[in-house]
Amino acid sequence: MNGGFEDMEFCKLDVAREQRTGHPEVVFGPGKTAEQAAAIFKRLVQKHGRALLTRASVEMAEAVLAAVPEAKHDPRSGLIVYGAADRRLPGKVAVLTGGTADIPVAEEAAGTAEWMGCEVDRIYDVGVAGIDRLLAHRDRVRAANVVIVVAGMEGALASVVGGMVRRPVIAVPTSVGYGAHFQGLTPLLSMLTSCAAGVSVVNIDNGFGAGYNAAMIQQLAAEAAT
Repeated sequence: MNGGFEDMEFCKLDVAREQRTGHPEVVFGPGKTAEQAAAIFKRLVQKHGRALLTRASVEMAEAVLAAVPEAKHDPRSGLIVYGAADRRLPGKVAVLTGGTADIPVAEEAAGTAEWMGCEVDRIYDVGVAGIDRLLAHRDRVRAANVVIVVAGMEGALASVVGGMVRRPVIAVPTSVGYGAHFQGLTPLLSMLTSCAAGVSVVNIDNGFGAGYNAAMIQQLAAEAAT
C-alpha cells in the first residue's frame, strides 16, 4: 500500500477512489488478461464489498466468476457486477433507445447506474421513425430525474427528447447504422450539434460513461437535499 493505491505489479489499484468520488474504481476489461481482470476484481470486492468490470470477454467472465462466484455477468452489456452502492438514490434514471440494436449499449448504461445506486426505467425501441412509440411513454420519460438517450443512425432521438423534458439529457451515439453513419460518427456529430438545450453527449458506444454521469447527477441531488 502506498498512499491511495495498492501496487499489484501489473497495475496500481486506486483503492482511495471511493473516498474521493463516492464509488470504487471501475475495471475496464479490454487490454487486460483474464487473470489480471479477475485479480483486480477480487481485490476490489475485498476492499469495498462491491466491484464493476466493463466490456468483459467470455474468457474474462469465466476467470472472474471462478475467483468471485457470487459475481454476475451480463453477456449482453459485457458488465460483471458484484454488490451495489449501500445508498439508494432517489428518483429514477430513464434509459431510452432508438432501436433494439442499441440495447447492448443501453444495458451498459443501465447496469452501471443501478450498481451506483440508481433506480432505472428502461424504455426501449422508441426511435423517431415511429414517433408514436416515444409519445406513448412521454409521462414516464418526464418523470425521470435524468434521461439517457442511446441511438444510432442519425441520432435524432436525443434532440426530440431534449425538447420534451426539463431534466438533464445524456446522449449516447452508437455504432449502429449504415455506411455514411461512419461507425457512430454521424450520430455523434448530430448529437453534439443538437438544437435542444440541456443535451450533453458522451463518446460513441460509451454506455458506461452515460450511466456513471447520470448517477453522479443523482448523487449530487441527494446530497443537496440533506
